[in-house]
Order: sequence, then structure tokens, then C-alpha cells
Amino acid sequence: MIDELTADILVVGGGTGGTAAALQAARRGAKTILVTEGPWLGGMLTSAGVSAPDGHELAAFQTGIWGAFLRELHRRQTGGLDNAWVSFFTYDPRLGAQIFSDWAALEPNLHWIAGCHPKEVLRQGNLITGVRFSDFTVRAQLTLDATELGDLLALGEVPCRWGWELQSEWGEPSAPAAKSALTERYPVQAPTWVVIIQDFGAGEAAPEIPAPPLDNPDQFAGAWDGYGAEQFLNYGRLPGNRFMINWPQKGNDYGEGVGRLIESEAARQEFFQESRWHTQSFARFIQTQLGRRYGLADSIFPSSNSPGGGAYASHPYCRESRRVQGLVTLREQDILPVPGGRTAGLPVSPDGQVTAIATGNYPNDHHYTGFQWPVKPKSIRWGGRWTGTPFTIPYGCLIPAGTDGLLVCEKNISVSHIANGAARLQPAVLGIGQAAGMAAALCAERGCQPGELPVRALQEALLREPTAPAAIIPLFNLTPDRPDWLHWQLYYLDRPDAYPATGDCPEQNSSKSPNPQIPAFPIPQSTHTGIFHRHADQDYTLTLTAPPELANQTPTLVTLQPEEDLQLQTCRDGQPVTVRGRLNRAGNWLLVAEIC
Repeated sequence: MIDELTADILVVGGGTGGTAAALQAARRGAKTILVTEGPWLGGMLTSAGVSAPDGHELAAFQTGIWGAFLRELHRRQTGGLDNAWVSFFTYDPRLGAQIFSDWAALEPNLHWIAGCHPKEVLRQGNLITGVRFSDFTVRAQLTLDATELGDLLALGEVPCRWGWELQSEWGEPSAPAAKSALTERYPVQAPTWVVIIQDFGAGEAAPEIPAPPLDNPDQFAGAWDGYGAEQFLNYGRLPGNRFMINWPQKGNDYGEGVGRLIESEAARQEFFQESRWHTQSFARFIQTQLGRRYGLADSIFPSSNSPGGGAYASHPYCRESRRVQGLVTLREQDILPVPGGRTAGLPVSPDGQVTAIATGNYPNDHHYTGFQWPVKPKSIRWGGRWTGTPFTIPYGCLIPAGTDGLLVCEKNISVSHIANGAARLQPAVLGIGQAAGMAAALCAERGCQPGELPVRALQEALLREPTAPAAIIPLFNLTPDRPDWLHWQLYYLDRPDAYPATGDCPEQNSSKSPNPQIPAFPIPQSTHTGIFHRHADQDYTLTLTAPPELANQTPTLVTLQPEEDLQLQTCRDGQPVTVRGRLNRAGNWLLVAEIC
């Protein structure tokens, strides 16, 4: 006899968005069941091995569950997070999984069931009422599709998209005018099966990485041309002399026959096997080229029992999914900065209501094996380095058109193929998941459907969330530890026409007095003195004179803090400068926390 469980909220999938959604729904007080296929929570951030997240690195954007995750990583990981040059935050993926597991265990309203696959979506007409798994059924007021590839959408026959939209559909500037060999060969971006490489040390010989059944080392020739081997490895350097291998240039992106991901379970597993073999071949190529001091890390992931199995992520990093046809669709023009500005405009409903519920700020990044697809740039220099221009995600992107009882909270939101390149990043998906979990809990409280929930109620609940308040309005100079943070968030929700194209709120009433609700993100600091050099706007270096052991080194000066960004802009070329911060040898930058 099949057991039947009931809940306010059912979340299917424990990836980045699903984990955040389940935590937030339970924290709000909703009885929540989270069902996952694997034993880890976190998805892209953990079991897929991308423990070098992109985007939301600036202090002002470290809010919500994303900001809380960073602070907890910093508290637990010896030596800090600034290890690589692709991200300011790299960590052992086991640590990330442990944090999410610990948080889930603290929630009395959250029941987590691991190792189960959805078999059937239950519905009454247009209303989703639950999901059947192999050994049990869950009935819930609201169901959230948090699967990596939008599997509930397919099971429930909920209309969704897969592949490219032509320019004629929405007028996106970077969309193709017509179908081509590229759009047919790669309907979605190429996934990557991440592997962790260990440096065993000079003079040591790591176990030989065996050749997979499909091994073609010639395809990787030139993988680190223009970088060099050391810089290539340091791209995803992790603590413990380990390296996350997620390399796009003739590396382990794999997209051949990517359409198999949604054809059938057998076809998906065939693609997964090829993708993993491709990564194994690349890992073997790295060892062959760089020497046997480099080998597979041991026992990182809960993978297979085969030799080196624990070095390979539990599943591929899928950059794109089935995408629901929602009440609103996020398009490329919605993520681009306004003319002459640094931010996208706020989404506003016909009645003047801001509809944003989460933020993103990554550049628009697309991966197709062996091909480049040009998109309109959405980057700026800020804090001495490049970052993405911020944008927001409307609530309607989470709500399927014509289907009740369902929300989406992963890369399966209503987004165009082009805009997915910026919306798919891990911190943004955490924010989407947190908003979806809060929306579901509010709907359960009110006995309403997602489309009936006032968006302002959702926005205020996220801003006032007692554990991890989440920003709705992106502002470069409004860090979450400021006591007037909530004031300015609400101010622009009430006055979207006043939202500044610069992305900076007025400086009056600013204060560095801490807001105890959101502690500042700490940076390990030491003192460095040198001669400041201004090479161009937002392009600085410091020729060090102290400490003595670093004399004559010239790292780039970068910061994530708005006050220090302003101070760097006023420094004169050639003047002596003393800063407090952290030297990152992988990226040769000095991360500035304070200018003395």
C-alpha cells in the first residue's frame, strides 16, 4: 500500500533553488516536504561541484540566503574564501552541503526525503495537487518544481520552452534572426561535469587517471593557451591544494546531442555517461600534460565506488532547463542597463506596482562547445574590476500561465534562452528559490493561488525576513548592514520612477553603524603599503613597499565595498597608500577592506 503524506508545501528537487525554497517556506511556518534525488542539498553549489559561484559578489548584493551562506562558509572554512581568480568565494563542496544539511535539520517544519524520483504529477483540471513517487505520494497546497531540468513541468504537461527564440518573437537584440546549424546543434547551453583535481606535491606520483571508453586527447590541445598551466589551475583553486575543473576553453563543457536531456530517461543517462567520460578524458589530459603530481581528489562527492569516483561531481552542471511559459517572461532587454545607466529598469505592472522579487547581476554568459555566440554586453568596471550590471526578476516569471498549485524556482523560470545566460547563476537562483518558498508559504497562509498573491506582500515578507532578509532593489552603495537598508528598499518600491540609473541611492543618512539583523561579511585583513597607480578609470595597481617580503610586487587593487570604491576613485596616481585587505595570489589582486 502506498503511503500518502500531506503538507502545505512540496518542493521537488534539492538543488540551489529548491534548497532555498524549502528552507524559506519552513522558516515562514509552512509544513514543508522536500524530496530530492540525491543525498546532498545545494545542487550547482555542492553536488554539481561548482563551488566557485559567480555573481552577487559585491557587498551590496550579499543578501538573503546567499549572504547568509557566504557568512557561514567564511565562519567554517579555515583560510578564507578568496582562493581562485574566477570567483571571490571558493570552498570545499562538502562544506557547502553540510551547511545546507545543518540548516535543514534546524527547521521543525521541514521534512527532507532523499533518494526519490517523481513519477507522476497529480492534478484536478488546471490545479496541481501533489506528486507521486515510487513508494509514496505527497499531496500539498502548493508544489514547487525545483528539478535541474524542469522534470515536473514535463510530467504535469505544463507548457514550457526548450531551445532558442528567434528575434521576431520578442525583439531581443542578441537573438538569431533565423535558425542555423548552431541553434539546431545546441538548443540549450552545454552542461559541464565538474571534476576536482588534487595537487599531490612535487616529487609525488598520483594514481594514473585511466582512459575512458571515449578518449580523444587531441580535442583538448590548447586548452590553456593564453593562460599558462598555473593560471589555468588557479581558475578554480579550492582549499587544500585542490582545483575545481569547470573550464570552457577546449575543456570539459559537453553539448553533443544535448537534446537527449529531455528525450527519455535512457537518452538522458546516455548523455550523462558521455559527459562524464569527456571530463575523465580531460582530467587524464591534464595529468598527462602537467605530470603525475596532479591526480583525482579523494572522497569529495558521494559518487560511485569506482577508483577516483569521489572526485567527479554527482551530476553535471546543467546551465539550462526546460523553461516554463509563465505569466511574465524575462527577456534580454529586461536585463540590459538603461541607456547611459548602470542598471536595468525596474519591472512595473500596468498599475504602477514594482513586480521584482529577486535580483541578478552577472554578465550574459553563454556556453556552446567550440562556438561563441555574441550577446550585448552588460558589464561595468566597479571597485577596480569587471562586474555585471544588475537587474531584477519579476514575480510572474515563477508562475505558470494557466496552471494553479505550482511555482518554479530553478533555471526553469519563465526566461528566454538568451536571458537565461545571466539569470542562471547560483546566487540569483538562490534568490529565486527564496522568493518562491516565501510566496508558497504566504499562499498557504492566505489560502490563495500564486497568481492571486499581492506582490507587495511577498516583497515586504522577503525584506523583513528575520533570518535572512533579501534585497529586492539592486543598489551598489546600499550594503545590507546599513541601518537605512530597509528604508531605501521600500522607498524605491514605492517610487520606481525615482530609481536611479546609476544604481546608487543618496548618501545622506548613510551610516556604517552595523545592522544587527544582517552582519557585515568579514574579510581576513593584513596591512599593505605601496605606491598607487591609476591606469584608467576603475583600473588600479599598488606597487608594494610593505610588508618587506612582498616588496616590489604589484597586485591589482579591487574592492567589494562601496565606501572603498569611492575612495579608490579619489586616489592620485603615484601617491603612497596604506590599505587593509587580503592578497589573492591566484588572481594577483589585493582585496581591499579599508583604506587607512
